[in-house]
Amino acid sequence: MQKILLIEDEEKIARFVELELTHEGYEVNKAMDGRTGLEMAESGEYELVLLDIMLPELNGLEVLRRLRKTSSLPVIMLTARDAVMDKVTGLDMGADDYITKPFSIEELLARIRLALRKKQSSALPLLTLGPLSMDIARHQVTVGGETVDLTGREFSLLQILMENPGIVLSRDTLMERVWGYDYVGETNIVDVYIRYLRSKIDDRFNLKLIHTVRGVGYTLKQETP
Repeated sequence: MQKILLIEDEEKIARFVELELTHEGYEVNKAMDGRTGLEMAESGEYELVLLDIMLPELNGLEVLRRLRKTSSLPVIMLTARDAVMDKVTGLDMGADDYITKPFSIEELLARIRLALRKKQSSALPLLTLGPLSMDIARHQVTVGGETVDLTGREFSLLQILMENPGIVLSRDTLMERVWGYDYVGETNIVDVYIRYLRSKIDDRFNLKLIHTVRGVGYTLKQETP
């Protein structure tokens, strides 16, 4: 039985989610404040965390920040409908997904299934391309053994490119797979994050791994600069 940790201080919501997830066959434990939730999340007992943002003791974003220092445990953020910056910040800090309140249990279950499938598929050997290596389980990227610090969104974008070496991926494909089909924001967000990756990898280490295919999209392949 898969164990899910629900960190939520609204008792009615927590009880509703607990009952529905239990009915679906999950084992659910609850924490009513951020500090307790963080301690439980770090225990290694859980497959996934549902994390509210507005919490006592430690808010959800701080819980996520601290958790990501040691764990790649899937995290789905629970956010207020109009909390756009909280969503963006949470995803950039390494959240796997978010769902806005009020939400349907069917949508929450679908997002949980997706996050758990991603976790299972991430149990892979190191992804490598020349001197570039990605350890998905540890959420770590290195070039020639030297660590590269990436945000959660940068990591996700690079992971997709590394999983498809030599394949040109369109901006729309990258947008949907990294930001989600319902993303509302800057239309050039993929280009912006590609620039971030180039700065941290190609420029810093004098490489030429990230390539633009004009009018199509981007691909990752090894080439002498």
